[in-house]
Amino acid sequence: MSEMIDQAVTALSAKLNGEFDGSAKFVIEGEGAVMLDGAGVRAGDEDADVTLTADTDTFRAILDGELDPTSAYMSQRLAIDGDLGTAMKLGAALSG
Repeated sequence: MSEMIDQAVTALSAKLNGEFDGSAKFVIEGEGAVMLDGAGVRAGDEDADVTLTADTDTFRAILDGELDPTSAYMSQRLAIDGDLGTAMKLGAALSG
């Protein structure tokens, strides 16, 4: 597992603080994937309601609060595959 994935798991766990219900997968290009669901946040590549794909810089900017997930999607820096409602709930939880 990459150091970026380890950092992502830690950062997402702290940021979401159990405030996300649903399942989502963040795919960080060239690094791996992070799962978010009722069991928490962990490295993994399982089926999810929504899959969000971004490069490392975009993912870090979203986590750091420098880039709004909606803006990242609209500027095609973040790809979303699956349930857009779940993606919107996740975006709100990350922005809050």
